[in-house]
Amino acid sequence: MSKFEEIALDQKVLRALEDLNFENLTPIQEKVIPHLLSSDRDLIALAQTGTGKTAAFGLPIIQQIDATSGDVQAIIICPTRELCIQIAGDIRKFVIYLEGVSVVPVYGGERIDKQIRALGRKPQIVVGTPGRMLDLIKRRKIRVESVRWFVMDEADEILDMGFKEDLDAILEGMPTDKQTLLFSATMAKNVEPIAKKYMNEPERIDTEMISTELDITHQYYMAHAKDRYKVLRRIADLNPGIYGIIFCRTRRETKEIADKLIQDHYSAEAIHGDLTQDQRDLVMGRFRKKHIQLLVATDVAARGIDVSDLTHIINYSLPEQIKTYIHRSGRTGRAGNSGISLSIIHMREMGRIRAIERIVGKPFEQKQIPLGKEICERQLFHLVEKISHTQVDEAQIEPYLSSIYKQLEPLDREDLIKRFVTTEFSRFLSFYKDAVDLNTTARKGDQGRSHERGKRIRRKRRREVNFSRFKIETGSAHKLGPKRLITLVNKDSKLKRAEIGKIEILKDCSYFEVEQGYEKNVLACFNRIRFHGNRISIKLMRSKPFLQKSRSQQLTQTLK
Repeated sequence: MSKFEEIALDQKVLRALEDLNFENLTPIQEKVIPHLLSSDRDLIALAQTGTGKTAAFGLPIIQQIDATSGDVQAIIICPTRELCIQIAGDIRKFVIYLEGVSVVPVYGGERIDKQIRALGRKPQIVVGTPGRMLDLIKRRKIRVESVRWFVMDEADEILDMGFKEDLDAILEGMPTDKQTLLFSATMAKNVEPIAKKYMNEPERIDTEMISTELDITHQYYMAHAKDRYKVLRRIADLNPGIYGIIFCRTRRETKEIADKLIQDHYSAEAIHGDLTQDQRDLVMGRFRKKHIQLLVATDVAARGIDVSDLTHIINYSLPEQIKTYIHRSGRTGRAGNSGISLSIIHMREMGRIRAIERIVGKPFEQKQIPLGKEICERQLFHLVEKISHTQVDEAQIEPYLSSIYKQLEPLDREDLIKRFVTTEFSRFLSFYKDAVDLNTTARKGDQGRSHERGKRIRRKRRREVNFSRFKIETGSAHKLGPKRLITLVNKDSKLKRAEIGKIEILKDCSYFEVEQGYEKNVLACFNRIRFHGNRISIKLMRSKPFLQKSRSQQLTQTLK
């Protein structure tokens, strides 16, 4: 592995990297940095989140930037506010000793006038989310005529969130001879058309989906579906120093699990789409400072979260797509640390575990759900270790010691230890006193039938929610797809709490279902919005059954 000092970087940049304890290049940096320093050819780099991508594209750009010019020379697009702030913060650290080089982040949820003032200081590098970047370009507060580098970080996520049209508009006025850099965890189907449309014979660098520098152990616990929360508690109790993210499929499940954990006295919070930006920032600030041990999140809400020293990723629900598992697990085992990605599965999900194994290229270890005795032993020794390493502030406790000594005088050393341990440890002893064994095993044949059964389970879940059906006079001929339709529905904040049922995209019209009780919100939402600049005609279908046998696309999804 090469060292940063061996690369032709400015001494002031190397000094900044030394301050940051950057010594060895990661595999993606080792491949990307030399390419960008020596070639103006476009680049597609497939690498997971947390593998050092910001330095991979940021350092070569910094090395070649014209510090004497006040023109915007590099535009970096990323999917979320958090990632935007993180990238801009990292680049600021790289250029701390360079005079005249500056970077400005622009993103939604922040007053635009504040960002306009920052842009007035003539930064050479602008990092932004697609919507806010496009807004500022349209206002001519960001001029793109002199852009030399255009970077799309986590391109697959950007496109999954429905920002393709924004990307088209952002790129419209840029020079044709700019260097375009596309970074993505996977070469998803929606990424290929972007690469073909906007890139000129790009070089392709493909690191492993689970990078060799990520020290991740993949595990699973098997239990009955009804016992999942009990298993989650046991995992948390078995690992007193746990610091991780618990992934759930839906916003509703996220809230429920976080509420249960808080009620059961765990250090946990939820992050989901119902939070305001200020609330989200508060939760994330507490999590990064380790004031919270467990963050419960959906995949959408967790986009852009980058915390380098997570010990665990817990898949409370397995994701529908394998690439989502890769995104999740890649958040641990970073920066030379080891990490665990574990899944709580039921008997019919073994087939999905095997499918993920084949793509990831690593075996998954089945772990036994711990029994009460094992958990109590682990907690007891953790308590003893914590006490033995506690730093005593003599000056702070001195005024109280004489009274404490007097009250404890009748107790000998052994009695004192026993009473202290009992007081501190009573919750675990009482809770696990008669704890049952939650372990189970997959029955023969379950693996082969898991996919079909999964379909039946999902159909059953859909029947448990009553839906209203809508028709819009827009379809595949207008370039509308299921994900884009969900994005349109999600533009109304109240609809983010609603369940989405079946979606059927026909050529000139589309049908979709939304949980009953939100009809007025749906109609009002579609009367406000525009699609490709045109109004969308919508009506509530009151009696006609949903088209089940069409060959058109169907997608069932819960709003995250």
